[in-house]
Amino acid sequence: MPTHNTKRPAFSPMSERECEELLQRNHVGRLCFINKGQPDVEPVHYVRVDDWIFLRSAMGTKIEAFAHHPYVAFEIDEIRDTFEWRSVVARGTIYVLPRDGPRTEHEALERAVRALRSFVPETLTDDDPTPARQIVYGIHVDRLTGRMAEPDLGSSTRPRLSASRAERPPSAADGF
Repeated sequence: MPTHNTKRPAFSPMSERECEELLQRNHVGRLCFINKGQPDVEPVHYVRVDDWIFLRSAMGTKIEAFAHHPYVAFEIDEIRDTFEWRSVVARGTIYVLPRDGPRTEHEALERAVRALRSFVPETLTDDDPTPARQIVYGIHVDRLTGRMAEPDLGSSTRPRLSASRAERPPSAADGF
């Protein structure tokens, strides 16, 4: 009779630092939102800056849904194997950054565009690889959590910390 030598995985929360590191080293995630009363999810490019995740899209389902339900979840993960992965979920409120808004919104838009150009330098220029994506928006992250699975290598000395941000509304001091 064959035997399996599979190690049991260890599941644990990720620290805030680990969550931030995962968000910084990736640029494609999934945006979860409510669309016509139903949950929806779409892949998006993003850039993480402080308490913000900046994104851009063309006019369509997501942008229309945000007008009615601006509270969203955003998920990013790295998967190496069935029982070796890391996943971060950010929850927060979407703020669409109009080009013709008041000075504080215009400054926030400039900050978001600078951040997006750090990933794709041609963003919103004549050489933009996705020129239809003219709408820039940000998620102000109210809560950040992460979980991971890793092979159980016996006794682990890794601290098991949960990561979350205190829930608070954004302000101009946040760079919005």
